[in-house]
Amino acid sequence: MQPFLSEDFLLYTETSRRLYHDYAKHQPIFDYHCHLPVAEIAADKKFANLTQIWLYGDHYKWRAMRANGIDEKFITGEASDHEKFLAWASTVPKTLRNPLYHWTHLELKKPFGIEGVLLNEKTADAIYARCNEMLGKAEFSTCGLLRQMNVKVVCTTDDPTDSLEHHRKIASGAFCPARVLPAFRPDKAMAIENPGVYNGYLDQLEQSADRAIATYQDLIGALQLRHDYFHQHGCRLSDHGLEQPYADDFTQKEIETIFAQVRSGKAVDSAKAHQFKSAILLDLARMDAQKNWTQQFHFGALRNTNDAAMQKLGPDTGYDSIGDFEIARPLARFLNILASENRLAKTILYNLNPRDNELLAAMTGNYQDGSVPGKMQFGAAWWFNDQKEGMERQISALSNLGLLSRFVGMLTDSRSFLSYPRHEYFRRILCNLFGKDVENGELPNDLELIGRTIADICYNNALGYFEFPLDSHGHAGPG
Repeated sequence: MQPFLSEDFLLYTETSRRLYHDYAKHQPIFDYHCHLPVAEIAADKKFANLTQIWLYGDHYKWRAMRANGIDEKFITGEASDHEKFLAWASTVPKTLRNPLYHWTHLELKKPFGIEGVLLNEKTADAIYARCNEMLGKAEFSTCGLLRQMNVKVVCTTDDPTDSLEHHRKIASGAFCPARVLPAFRPDKAMAIENPGVYNGYLDQLEQSADRAIATYQDLIGALQLRHDYFHQHGCRLSDHGLEQPYADDFTQKEIETIFAQVRSGKAVDSAKAHQFKSAILLDLARMDAQKNWTQQFHFGALRNTNDAAMQKLGPDTGYDSIGDFEIARPLARFLNILASENRLAKTILYNLNPRDNELLAAMTGNYQDGSVPGKMQFGAAWWFNDQKEGMERQISALSNLGLLSRFVGMLTDSRSFLSYPRHEYFRRILCNLFGKDVENGELPNDLELIGRTIADICYNNALGYFEFPLDSHGHAGPG
């Protein structure tokens, strides 16, 4: 019986262990999609205690605590940070077979070095005190943690209205070991369902672009200016969080009429909203293709399903779920329009509903064009799929229907600076699958071939796929 969280955790064959320890373990991290707060990187922030760095904003943990009967006071409420940590510690033993149990103890092991001790009510105070003491050291600042985790690239998620002042500060200094670059997330520019909120956003966009927005073409012009600005600051990725793809029929006259109606403060029906989203999504995709960016699409989140919680706590607090939206036909139509125009950028597709794994894996094959290895990517297991079985299913779907060897690998998709052991988790799972196939005689016992493939998936593929500008040292990739 293997001890819990040993050096061979999740590695069930000798070949798996060799692949992980010799080819995957020491690869750098290329975090091409995350939600880390860039202001905290720019400030090289130190956290006052473990609750602040570990529990603030972590809706994975919040959901588990609610399921365990913890009062909201100890989750997002007025309880002290120490009380909130104790509430989390009392929940951890109840998370057995939830990925949180693995992640919690992996994150205590690295970077804090806590091994052979399980977090629970009895051990909570000692762990809290030890971690708090370490958080005061330089190597546990935001940049110190990136250095410890061997993170070479971080791509944050940024609204088109963002000034990018924090990115500029990081780029101008030498205090951060990773290249920190923005990613263009224009979701709010598409969200016309609430005219009041939408017009407030357009007012912000006007200020950022220094351009009046009275027509749809004005809107596209303003977004183009911000797209150009992001490009000048090293951005080479966009990202879209959508319920589903949009590719409805429309005319330019219809889109101008819809925009004028919303700009005047009047709501539109769902059919018109879908037409508008189809138009703007295509225009944004064309911008990406023109600049040789990579576009990312996250499909399938059913967000903010609890009205009472939304009114009390706001969005992104743990009340989202897996949706069952139509994906295949609108996605094929959207990609086909762009491919027909020869304006289909490099694309990564993510799904939240695991029923869509093979759908997306197959769809990527329809639009590979030989111009870039792995141009169309079936993205890493996302959110509710970000666990052992979910990662295995994503890897298997891609293996069966595409080229796993061209996969750009794992991302963090987290707001926490302690989430980087998820890359270790993924790498162990990946190596275990390959190792099992070797020992079953389903793959050749050629560790050089398979080890090189493992290293490519862990790091090298992403380094080649995302074409970042030269840094101050003349490097195209991380310095």
